[in-house]
Amino acid sequence: MLETFQGDNAGVVPATGHTAWLTVFASGAMAFLAVFALALSLATGRVADRWADELARTATVRIAAPVGQVDAQTEAALNVLRTTPGISEALALTDEEQNALLTPWFGSELDLESLPVPRLIEIVESDPGYDRDGLRLRLAGEVPGAILDDHSRWRAPLVAAANRLRSLGLLVLVLIAATTAVIVTLAAGSALAANQQVISVLRLVGAHDSYIARAFVRRFTLRALAGSAMGTLAGCVAILLMPDPGEVAQNNFLTGLGFVASQWLWPLIIPLLAGAVAFAATRTAAFRALKELT
Repeated sequence: MLETFQGDNAGVVPATGHTAWLTVFASGAMAFLAVFALALSLATGRVADRWADELARTATVRIAAPVGQVDAQTEAALNVLRTTPGISEALALTDEEQNALLTPWFGSELDLESLPVPRLIEIVESDPGYDRDGLRLRLAGEVPGAILDDHSRWRAPLVAAANRLRSLGLLVLVLIAATTAVIVTLAAGSALAANQQVISVLRLVGAHDSYIARAFVRRFTLRALAGSAMGTLAGCVAILLMPDPGEVAQNNFLTGLGFVASQWLWPLIIPLLAGAVAFAATRTAAFRALKELT
């Protein structure tokens, strides 16, 4: 009699019913959310890395000097910067450019020329960079009113934010996987409870619990794979259909949501993870339920 149960065991589990739709729908919905969580994590990480990289390659020199000495000290600072190895460009901002930077903060109605605004010099470094401590000493000796700001205090929080965003994305994916496992476990337990008579008959004719459990594990794993594959596809299509944000989105993670180049391969992992989670959850639930039905 045992030879009867060595072949395909998929017929043990009903192919239709609320448990089937629940598993497929839940897996699809969780995969859809996982795609957006992954896209958001990668997008915010890209923006933070880009900001940190831009700040790492630039610096600013502020000239805070009496009105009559601003131009002279600015020219002296430019001479120092242009003769410093590792600096590819040093450019003093014009009054119009400085006013454009301050207008968003003070408004267009304020007379900025009446404020003691220091002169700004933008620095762009080249590889392998310049000696910051040495440059500060030269500026202190030759241009007393010059202050070097290498943007390190701005760059560090951005790097920390990028790491936290990646960790948050990972945490969201873990929560989604846990939710999928709970739903699949409940669905498998419901299916096992609804088929007590079938299980009893199978035991009477010689079927082992491992054979019965494999039937449930196989069916629910395939359902989770199918649902998560559809959810992943829907999520990727939704991201592709989002309006093109253009150049502005290069520094905006909300409008720049999506994947870039090889990052489109990452969503392919989601159905595999969903299948693995469903396999482990269903197997545990099946053997626990079969033990209770003994």
